[in-house]
Amino acid sequence: MSDRARTGGRGRLLRVVELGDGVAVQVCGRLFAGLGHHVTRCEAPGGDPLRRREPVGANGLGHTFAALNADKRSVQIDLESRDGRARLSALLAAADIVITGLGPARAAETGLAAERLRADHPGLAVVAITSYGMADPRSDAHADSLLAESYGGLAAMVGEPDREPLTLGGEQTAHAAAFVGFYGSMLAALRPGGDVVDVALCDVAAYIDWKSDVVYAETGVVPGRTGTNSGRWRTVRAADGWVGIIFLPEQWDAFIALIGDPALEDPELRGDQVRFERMDSWWPVVERWAARRPKREIYRDAQRLGLPFGYGADIADLASDPQYQARSFFPEPGRDGALAPLKGLPWRFGPPPGLADIDEVPVPRQAPPPADGADRAPLEGVVVLDLGTITAGAATGRLLADYGATVIKIESRGRPDAFRLWPSPTSGDAEVTEESPLFESNNAGKLGITLDLKSEDGRAEMRRLVARADVLIENFTVGVTRRLGIDPPTLHEVNPDLIYLSLSSQGQSGPESGVRSYGSTLDLLSGLASVTGYPGGGPMWSSADINYPDQLVSLFGAGMIAYCVAQGLRGTYLDVSQRELVSWTLADRIAEHLAAGTVPQPTGNRRPGSTPHDVYRCSGDDQWIAIACTTDAERAALAALVGAGHPADMPASWWERHHEEVDGAITGWTRGRSKQECLRELTRAGVPAAPVQSARERAEDPHFRLRRVFLDGPRRQKGYPLRLLGHEPRQPRPAPRLGEHDADARAPHWPHAAPAEAISAAPVEVPSQRPGGTT
Repeated sequence: MSDRARTGGRGRLLRVVELGDGVAVQVCGRLFAGLGHHVTRCEAPGGDPLRRREPVGANGLGHTFAALNADKRSVQIDLESRDGRARLSALLAAADIVITGLGPARAAETGLAAERLRADHPGLAVVAITSYGMADPRSDAHADSLLAESYGGLAAMVGEPDREPLTLGGEQTAHAAAFVGFYGSMLAALRPGGDVVDVALCDVAAYIDWKSDVVYAETGVVPGRTGTNSGRWRTVRAADGWVGIIFLPEQWDAFIALIGDPALEDPELRGDQVRFERMDSWWPVVERWAARRPKREIYRDAQRLGLPFGYGADIADLASDPQYQARSFFPEPGRDGALAPLKGLPWRFGPPPGLADIDEVPVPRQAPPPADGADRAPLEGVVVLDLGTITAGAATGRLLADYGATVIKIESRGRPDAFRLWPSPTSGDAEVTEESPLFESNNAGKLGITLDLKSEDGRAEMRRLVARADVLIENFTVGVTRRLGIDPPTLHEVNPDLIYLSLSSQGQSGPESGVRSYGSTLDLLSGLASVTGYPGGGPMWSSADINYPDQLVSLFGAGMIAYCVAQGLRGTYLDVSQRELVSWTLADRIAEHLAAGTVPQPTGNRRPGSTPHDVYRCSGDDQWIAIACTTDAERAALAALVGAGHPADMPASWWERHHEEVDGAITGWTRGRSKQECLRELTRAGVPAAPVQSARERAEDPHFRLRRVFLDGPRRQKGYPLRLLGHEPRQPRPAPRLGEHDADARAPHWPHAAPAEAISAAPVEVPSQRPGGTT
């Protein structure tokens, strides 16, 4: 009987304790609760403020609190009292994992600093999710996605180039940081005696924008906002909403067939660069065509021709979407439903906890045996077959390689990973003649072999590798693995213990499972773009240079694989829909729609529970400072600083109703000062703020280099989204040349042998797969 059969797909029951506020902490705990583990949220006397934050449901409970805390238990603990600290100590003595959002000052004064927790409770895995890192004094302020995305540089990339930077809709960096924390917790669980996981929201935001680091280092060009109104890809109005026009240069003929207008058949428009230069002449043709047709019809007809269009789905569209209905993503009326971020493991979606104290006395956990002191990488000995291409799958493999897994990238010599020759976002129409630095970032630390899976010999070699592997990752279009004979049922016959992860656009089942997509497609289809944007405007995507859904799914995928390894869940098939995963981050907005019928719209940078919460223009070109106040004291300090007068004594509701007056006063103060002057004065006054940084500023900021968010030498590449206190990853070996380790693959005991060192070999000519875009 397999481990999975014995445990019902959950593995060993874990006890998790949550300390501190912040969305990221609660989402991280929600993942454990959803997977069936025992999660206790520690709330201050009177309860978490999110319980009462509007919008609220019929039971008076805030939708955000309900979504983030489903299936958890709760206990009120006063950390200022001896009894409260004793009760918390008893919970921690029984816990396997503690997730904390306490900044360094609060952690020190309550005796809950990570090192102290580890000393008092040997074997406990400590996951600290803060704004800037668990030891950084700036982390004593409230963790906020806008501030993180501003300081981390992500906000500089989202929005229209002539307007203010935008945070992504909802709390995206908080969710991404929660996925990183979950991954880190499983790495800590695989370390002898546990470890401390240090996650900074600003690091995660910067990690998501890793392509800007690479492009700036390679070209000296600072990437910026491209918006949706210019460039090769755009959103345009349909008869009933918005549609994303997304296609590659080689798809021009299919594009002409879709639009059906003779004006597009001009022979001169066949060249991508000419089309780019003459966009003003032919885009109006497309806009007039789209304006007469429903958005779903355009999406459906484009997908039939292989064009990766997406339509601007809002939350109401998702609730009636046939793909979501086929996969039971939404709950049925009157019943708790799935709303699960994956298929393949049992997922729970029970009610959130009440404020009644838990009455059970936890049984102390047995102390672990002493660690041997060796600095072993957490995933050492785990063999991963990486068939991932471009971003989502390949980035998942890179994360696993970073922490010790032997990752073997498998390509076809006739059709290698297209990212090898992918143009950087600033390369225009220049033909790429050498391997892209973007490929290096996603594939550093891996071994590389080639197989022809269309041949019997290639499939036989694949079966031999599968028999000796622990994990397989793929993000092919649905149906490809079955045609190649590497689908889960076939490979589980070869190796019943194989952990198989599929990262597809919309999941492996349903009427739209076979559609084509890029990150911008999924920004639209997931509903994220519908809540990202300027008030009163249309949907805004994360941009083709970010492709946020691809980055998010790699963090989640790595966490799920590490979870299966740590929990002994061999033989598991994980079906992750990128679209559904992004929609899952909007669970509170979905709950609000299902309860009240409201359809959330873009609110710019404004968010419930924080006011003011926006970016403000400073002196200089495209210079901005982000401000996020959550308390009356912070607002009073801000009012005194900017000379606003009477707002200093006004409650939050007044600031919210009069936000235009408030924004005018703040902008009047910031416009006459540099970004750094604003930051110094706001920080001195105790007002939470962060500069909106570009890739150049991020490169010059010692924070990101010291925390290895990007790496240098010989070329810049992305680094790591987390820190482990007891283990520092080595500088990864360069990404493999095409087929670099083919000779090693023929060894009888490979790949369980130690990873081979890079060998000298003649360069292999890579067939051009130039796609003409980024992902």
